[in-house]
Amino acid sequence: MSSKGEGSAAWDAMVLVGRVARTHGIRGHVLVNAETDFVAERFQAGAQLWTRVDGREQSLRIVDARLEGRRPILAFDGYASLEAAEGLAGAELRVPEADLLPLPEGSYYLHQLVGCRVETTEGAPIGAVSRVDGGAGAAVLAVNGARGEVLVPLVHEMCVGIDVDARLIRVRLPEGLLELNEPSASKRDGPRRAKRGKEIQSGASRSRN
Repeated sequence: MSSKGEGSAAWDAMVLVGRVARTHGIRGHVLVNAETDFVAERFQAGAQLWTRVDGREQSLRIVDARLEGRRPILAFDGYASLEAAEGLAGAELRVPEADLLPLPEGSYYLHQLVGCRVETTEGAPIGAVSRVDGGAGAAVLAVNGARGEVLVPLVHEMCVGIDVDARLIRVRLPEGLLELNEPSASKRDGPRRAKRGKEIQSGASRSRN
């Protein structure tokens, strides 16, 4: 278990992989709500995660791991008692983006879409992705532009070209979708804050046109 200085920008750049739900038993184990598509691979004995306690980043080395369905039950080095583990309840578990598992060609993590420009297949600009709501299979892009916030379902029929390297998403939207999503004047107070990225990949491989 080690720590970094307060306020490290590295914490904000890390990717969320789970949250500690509660303690489990009396020997320092905790039950985790996973936020990753790679539960078994991510939560293994010997793996290193990061959390934040009292404003300081702290590394956690897993010394014991098992699954209860899709929920990991973990023990960390230095947390051998119920009392010690209680201090982790509610804590986020993150990893550096460089530690994300590689994906097949044409696939991507949902958080990688944040910041991408969005335009129609005819080249008309719509805005930029401010966040991705939902998970794989039911994800929605929140796109902020001149019309305010536009919600675009992340489905192949609408998002016909996604090029993460070029930071560009090309969309073919049904007639009326832009007008339907246009917010009222009372809601134009600026974009909502982007959510922390998760280790969630796209539901299926997509075109990289």
